[in-house]
Amino acid sequence: MQKIISYPLSVLFTICLLIVLLVFHVLQWLAFNLFGYQEHKKVVDWMVWWIMLCTGILGTTYSVKIEEEIPLNKPVIFVSNHQSMFDIPIIIWFFKKYHPKFVSKQELGKGIPSVSYNLKHGGSVLIDRKDAKQALTAIRGLGQYITKYNRSAVIFPEGTRSRDGKLKRFSENGIKMLCKFAPDAYIVPLTINNSWKMFRFGKFPFGLGARINIYAHKPIQVKEFDFETLMHKTEELIKSKIK
Repeated sequence: MQKIISYPLSVLFTICLLIVLLVFHVLQWLAFNLFGYQEHKKVVDWMVWWIMLCTGILGTTYSVKIEEEIPLNKPVIFVSNHQSMFDIPIIIWFFKKYHPKFVSKQELGKGIPSVSYNLKHGGSVLIDRKDAKQALTAIRGLGQYITKYNRSAVIFPEGTRSRDGKLKRFSENGIKMLCKFAPDAYIVPLTINNSWKMFRFGKFPFGLGARINIYAHKPIQVKEFDFETLMHKTEELIKSKIK
């Protein structure tokens, strides 16, 4: 029954989402080219707010719990599980004061209004998952970037989205490169729950009534641990709040 009800709501949501992406694509271009980074970021923040508002058509709700205040004016590495494409606007909105930049696959860098523009011009990096050398070089640059500007990087070590919410195997290479080139950073493990339910029926229609929540674990200072210990602690913390 939910799937049947979801069809008209999903059509309405898709139309609204497309309008938001097209309008904010233009606004991003204007902000970036006329005023620079800071104004472009403000536009992106409002864009993701509108995207989240649109998901209300599907009955989606959001909540966030932050275990301990995350340091400002320090580089931060958010390490998160990955359940759907809506993880990205959620992280941008709830952690906007940390200027999150993403490690994303290069396919997202073209053809998607607003999304592709922000990934290419907002400080994120696009990697070729078939070219390890290119990927690690790009991630190294992101580590240097967040160190220079005291901003944050977001990495999904599972690599691909979990279709059922169950945690996949973590790859450590990207995190290791970020830690190496941002040694003064804090790692903040993030656990995201229930965003996969928006795709419980596949790509279309969308799932209804998803109660998405993010748990931000206590920050861990990179230089306090060897990498193996750091990786283990991060993975175990993320696992501990999976529902």
